[in-house]
Amino acid sequence: MKLDILAFGAHPDDVEISAGGTLALQASLGYKCGIVDLTRGELGTRGTPEIRDAEAKRAGEILNVEVRENLGFRDGFFINDEAHQLEAVKMIRKYRPEIVLANAPTDRHPDHGKGGDLVKIAAFLAGLKKIETSLDGRPQEAYRPALVLHYIQFQSLTPDIIMDIGDFVETKMEAIGAYESQFYNPNSKEPVTVISSKNFTDSIRYRSQDMGRLIGAANGEGFISAQNIGIKDLMNLTSVR
Repeated sequence: MKLDILAFGAHPDDVEISAGGTLALQASLGYKCGIVDLTRGELGTRGTPEIRDAEAKRAGEILNVEVRENLGFRDGFFINDEAHQLEAVKMIRKYRPEIVLANAPTDRHPDHGKGGDLVKIAAFLAGLKKIETSLDGRPQEAYRPALVLHYIQFQSLTPDIIMDIGDFVETKMEAIGAYESQFYNPNSKEPVTVISSKNFTDSIRYRSQDMGRLIGAANGEGFISAQNIGIKDLMNLTSVR
């Protein structure tokens, strides 16, 4: 299956928090979107990997993505080396997306910056014919996405572009809510973490509002481009006022 957009996340819920509105909106327009999680988030203080697997499946359904896969890298300990890059290359060659979304280039959690750089490198390597990969016993053809964008996570970074997600912020919040083990629940008996606080959940919504404010929209999601963005018509930049 060829996808239009393939979003990678170091952990299940990374994509939902920072790019969930974008995926939901693009899916509503008929584009085929998918998610690849690098790890199962097994070092998370709350819940279990099995619970997180089920939550990720539900969140993907809410966002209406076509596929969701997990590469099973070691949470907290995966490294940005050839072996791990090649696994990401296989996913890019498998789904041949026009656009790849990746973790923030730098962030509070070291897996985020590491994962973002790994995916950016893999997107380039995937286009090199002399790098041979196979999947399910079949050789893969070289393929390079047209664009790699890093979404913004815990730390505030200046975006290169902001996506107007409009009312899809509600779909985004619903998908985040699928991770019941991870986020704010006043009845939970689990230990309190940074992301389980009410303030963190609230901050997701007011960041979307603030991103929207910058472009004269109700809600937005910001992205940092891994390369220069070229356009053929300046009028394409006037869709949001």
